[in-house]
Amino acid sequence: MVNFNRFASFVALIDAGSFTRAAQILGVTKAMVSADLKRLEAELGVSLVTRTTRRLALTEVGERFHRDCVRLIGEAELAIQQARDGQETLKGTLRVTSTAEYGLNYVLVAIAEFSAIHPELRIEYSTLQHQADLIAQRFDVAVRLGTLRDSTLRATPLQKFSTVPVATRAYLVGKPEITTPDDLARLEWIEHARFTSALTWTELRTGKTMQTPHFKGALEVDTANAALTLVLAGCGAAILPDWLLENDLRDELLIRLVPNYSLPYQGAYAVFPNTAHVPAKVRKFIDFMRDFLRRTM
Repeated sequence: MVNFNRFASFVALIDAGSFTRAAQILGVTKAMVSADLKRLEAELGVSLVTRTTRRLALTEVGERFHRDCVRLIGEAELAIQQARDGQETLKGTLRVTSTAEYGLNYVLVAIAEFSAIHPELRIEYSTLQHQADLIAQRFDVAVRLGTLRDSTLRATPLQKFSTVPVATRAYLVGKPEITTPDDLARLEWIEHARFTSALTWTELRTGKTMQTPHFKGALEVDTANAALTLVLAGCGAAILPDWLLENDLRDELLIRLVPNYSLPYQGAYAVFPNTAHVPAKVRKFIDFMRDFLRRTM
């Protein structure tokens, strides 16, 4: 009889793309993942995977079997979760990921409150600057900012926010007057490595739009917090999310540049796997996160 437990090991292996990564995701040894595959192929009497020095590839039978395994595991998890949803108390584990800055400022604060309400639910939080593969890395929900690209996932909007060009007053001393977005090119910029596209500006008085290229500078960083640190040190200007700047703008440590122009709103989204049934722990956390942001923003 085929061992159903090996289905999950097989799916993790294919989704992860390597024995090492699958073992990390499953929390077992590489040898155990390899043994599961060999036993599964022996139980089925077919080859599911072809191995090369660089990658794993599914056989034709393996492709069909992988699709069936994903469906069967999903149905099993659905049955289990539907049974658990009848309980008022959330249990099990909720795995959440977000970026460093937004996570520190909002997601972790929300998790602290949510955890106090649901003490029997274990919550695992991970900070990732690059978008996680929710399926392969087994995250229940990711809080992501900006434009969403992965159409295989579901997303719920949580919040809208602005991005704002800023610099210190000391840095601007002696610089030419900055009145329009075109003038911003005269400044030194702290670049964010992941944002390089052209910028669209709207004049608040007239509603007219204009574009500028991505502003270049001698400094490049990969987090908004790093950019903010360099701006506050007087190294130049940067475009940063308003939720990160609230205190520094209020205390006049930073000056908002070209205040008569705005950039398009950005979004914060709760992203989660596109399954037939969204687990109660995910639904309740997303609802709580949305309400939390309403209360605190």
